Amino acid sequence: MTRPRTLEGWLAHGEHQHHKVKDRPLDGLIALRDRLGLRFDCPVVVVAGTNGKGSTCAMLDAIARQAGYRVGLYSKPHLVHFEERCRIDGCQIDGDALLPHFEAVEDARGDLPLTWFEFTTFVILRALASAGLDLVILEVGLGGRLDAVNVIDADCVILTSIDLDHIETLGPDRETIGLEKAHVMRAGRPAIISDPQPPRSVLAYGERIGADLWLVGRDFNHSGDRQQWGWAGRGRRYAGLAYPALRGANQLINAAGVLAAFEALRPRLPITAQAVRTGFALVELPGRFQIVPGQPTLVLDVSHNVQAVSVLARNLDAMGFYPRTHAVFGAMRDKQLAPMIERIRGLVDHWHMCALPTARAASLDELAALLPGVPVSRHADPAAALRAAAAAADPADRIVVFGSFFTVGGVLKDGLPRLSAPHVG
Repeated sequence: MTRPRTLEGWLAHGEHQHHKVKDRPLDGLIALRDRLGLRFDCPVVVVAGTNGKGSTCAMLDAIARQAGYRVGLYSKPHLVHFEERCRIDGCQIDGDALLPHFEAVEDARGDLPLTWFEFTTFVILRALASAGLDLVILEVGLGGRLDAVNVIDADCVILTSIDLDHIETLGPDRETIGLEKAHVMRAGRPAIISDPQPPRSVLAYGERIGADLWLVGRDFNHSGDRQQWGWAGRGRRYAGLAYPALRGANQLINAAGVLAAFEALRPRLPITAQAVRTGFALVELPGRFQIVPGQPTLVLDVSHNVQAVSVLARNLDAMGFYPRTHAVFGAMRDKQLAPMIERIRGLVDHWHMCALPTARAASLDELAALLPGVPVSRHADPAAALRAAAAAADPADRIVVFGSFFTVGGVLKDGLPRLSAPHVG
């Protein structure tokens, strides 16, 4: 077979040539790691959890780069372009630079079947391993125990908030899901538990394998008022910190875990207080309660499970008064859609439901059925839904786009929208 010569070709090859292997142990992936010679000569931080992973990774990256370190970041999923998943020294990797790594992984895998996610994960891991980095940050995709990222032994783990998501794969409750995610921990190495109320299974697993557990309220904590906040850990304190540039009430929980990780890694990766302050001030992450100024105001949020939508609703409620709120919503049918809608429906005046370009997506009929008796607009894609919402909105209104990475990515595919609504009701 003639091999692809472009990034798009390799991604399509991954979709069509590789397939899902349910509940497969990591043994084959570990063997592939060894055949590729994948190893890192710098600290590796692995970030797992249900919500807050992307924000946590972004803050780790921003602070470490402000301290002068060369950082590699693997995050997922992407909003628009695949290359968003791999950043080196703050810059998105060039697609052509990934081509030799696709070749190498394809050569090394032999007859080992790989999912698209596993295939592309090894490609990015190999790219990062060859980049001469001072710190590598790896975001887990799904769960932890069987995730391809778990072939790498983390020097430090951060477990963000744990809640119900992907229950058909990970389990029906927080205890089961938490145990799946806890498997990224390693014996004798720090595991930062950012969740203030972690499942018992997480703590039990960490204690059983001898991980160095860092718990909120025991090993680190944070406090603050409307102007500033402070953090205290096992051996260091920060006072008078400005709030992170990432918006939302939950970001201090993520930020506290980030500082705990840097304290745990301090012997190998010392960080100055100025790097902490500047990193928090400059961190950026599209689609996480991202407020785009304009008329009307636009809010982009990739929240796609009940916990994340609940946080979105609290953040929207704290924004101040808007005459009307218009929602652009598209989501996967395997999510808990009715509870998601229930968490936020009291804040929304008009719904614009949109189809998404994946077989997993809920249909327009399924979305409309979530709001019986409520008039909703139906649209072929997120961009069309946003255009319709903007046409129906007054300048003082707001539009919130949420429900999936596909939904937010669909309105960002041609660049960041800047709305200017002349309509007056």
